[in-house]
Amino acid sequence: MAITKLDQMFEVLKSKSKKRLVAAYANDSHTIEAVSEAVDKGIIDGTLVGDKETMLQVCSQLNINPGKFRLVHEPNEGKAAAVAVKLINDGEGELLMKGLVSTDKYMKAILNKENGLMDPGAILSHVTVIENPNYEKLMIVGDVAIIPLPEFKQKVAILNYLVNTAKALGIEKPKVAVISASEQVLPGIPSCAEAALLSKMADRGQISGAYVDGPLALDAAIDKESAQIKKLSGPVAGDADCLLFPNIESGNVFYKANTKLAKAELGAFVAGARVPCVLSSRGDSALTKLYSIALAALIAK
Repeated sequence: MAITKLDQMFEVLKSKSKKRLVAAYANDSHTIEAVSEAVDKGIIDGTLVGDKETMLQVCSQLNINPGKFRLVHEPNEGKAAAVAVKLINDGEGELLMKGLVSTDKYMKAILNKENGLMDPGAILSHVTVIENPNYEKLMIVGDVAIIPLPEFKQKVAILNYLVNTAKALGIEKPKVAVISASEQVLPGIPSCAEAALLSKMADRGQISGAYVDGPLALDAAIDKESAQIKKLSGPVAGDADCLLFPNIESGNVFYKANTKLAKAELGAFVAGARVPCVLSSRGDSALTKLYSIALAALIAK
């Protein structure tokens, strides 16, 4: 059965093997609180890399027993990210998580050509799963945070990451809407033409395991009445599971409009590395980080 609410992930994870998470520079309360709750729920074992004294102080403030974690002392944030990545490469974890370390230093450790987590030719992309109270199911969207203007090859990779995530959430054949400004194929708008190409590739089996339709304007992708008025048929129109955005501006605005105006909740991770990498903002709530850990645990092998 498909997961339709983020908190349903915890029940599904109970029947799966526990994953090992390594948090990079886990000096903040939200990271430690989220990892602690994930440990308590039995979905992960947690290793915290950071300044040991600071982590112990945070645990004390939150009334969390630090003995439930493995603590690795590295007070420098850049070095802490590198140590966390090394632990993953040494087989001591299946999930990586960003703590208080800045995004550029976190990504630098992942992308390091000699000691990082990237295989040759791999494409990194950010996958976000949004629970909006005004939509009847989860929305799996990308890319809202990493690739500014994806080339066609990158769009194929993003689409496949969205599909894989949807399947991990129990959706047997996900419905992917390739978003543009219009559902008409307008050659003057590159995202329209590329959306049509992606749709045709799916029709011919070059992209498998999903229904893919595009170009679709956002209303035609997620609102059944709009799709009917525009006389759009097919399984995706008005009922999309996945939204592939043409660029980071449109994706990021959609993401923030959901969280700030609709009070949507979310989980997110970076796909394309050897392991799922949680990339929550340093200001994200402990609940958002907990959902992101659960999502990454569902994806991890």
